[in-house]
Amino acid sequence: MEVQNHLALWRSKRGLGATQLSAMVGVSRQSIYDIESGNYVPNTAVSLRLAQVLEATVEELFQIVPEEKVPAEVLEVTVLGDTAEMAEGQPLRLCDVNGNIVAIAPEPGRWGLSPTDALLITPLKNPKKIQNATVQVISNEWKKSDRIVLAGCDPSASILAHILQLQGCELVIAYENSTHSLELLQQGLVHIAGTHMAEKASDKADLLPITQMFGRKSVAVISYALWQEGLLVAKGNPKRINGIEDLARENVCITNREPGAGCHRLLDEMLATHKIASGSVRGYDRVTLGHLPAGRLVQSGAVDSCISTQAVARSLGLEFVPLQQKPYQLVLRRSQLDLPPVQTLLSTLSLASFRREMEACTGYNLRNSGDRII
Repeated sequence: MEVQNHLALWRSKRGLGATQLSAMVGVSRQSIYDIESGNYVPNTAVSLRLAQVLEATVEELFQIVPEEKVPAEVLEVTVLGDTAEMAEGQPLRLCDVNGNIVAIAPEPGRWGLSPTDALLITPLKNPKKIQNATVQVISNEWKKSDRIVLAGCDPSASILAHILQLQGCELVIAYENSTHSLELLQQGLVHIAGTHMAEKASDKADLLPITQMFGRKSVAVISYALWQEGLLVAKGNPKRINGIEDLARENVCITNREPGAGCHRLLDEMLATHKIASGSVRGYDRVTLGHLPAGRLVQSGAVDSCISTQAVARSLGLEFVPLQQKPYQLVLRRSQLDLPPVQTLLSTLSLASFRREMEACTGYNLRNSGDRII
């Protein structure tokens, strides 16, 4: 810290020369000159003696120069995610995506706080999926070129992010359903979209709805995993839920995913196949955002079942009733394939060590992980 002194002024007021003052205080004349020039900050005893001789207070002789406050950096950003839950001061992660600064609320850790780049300043009005807001920047780590944004619903993305971080690549995850992830990619607000909505058309190799939204030549589709989707039920399956038809029973209550989610679509397809009206399923209109939050409702006993993945059942200690196997794919603009962090991600997907670790943790089939489909 910088100390400002007024010793010369007070010495002049008292009509004392440097030699006289030095003798009265018990220091050398050079010390008086060094103090006055700012080259020497006296200790407590000398400061008190100077104040006593000059009939002044120590504060009148010496003052700490206040540090200049650097104005906080304020940015206008595009906020992704469930903005209805965001209040002033909400921690956010930032990333530059195609010249757009996007902000994403980090998933809270179970026992601690997540890294933060900025705090929300302006409260979000009329909450919707995408809004612009003002944030106060507290860290410039987000400006590094090794950070990319993945939108998707797969809970295992956090494992992928950890593995990539060890290689110097930071993956920021926006937990969104499959449909909305593709929409964010279409709007240029994320680098990569994860989806399990894609299905091959009957008479061609196109992947719908991906090719309908982007066309074949503008995006690359990368295989990530084959996973099992099915019904999550409590340990021991106390309600004996063995298939979709059991969801229509009066003593069974479920939670559904939001429209646009692959699990919501699967539920509708299975109910139609079994000729079950959605109104006869208790909890059909109850919406829970995300695989893990839905699974936790089953774990807590708040509901009896939901549709999710086998990996979620495994992580929460729940029983799993399989319904179908679905591919989970990563979609990105071809123009961004050469970005260094994207290249790191794609090469990681092809590593046998990555596949072994992910398969052990999730039960997914990653045999074709990293293969480019289109």
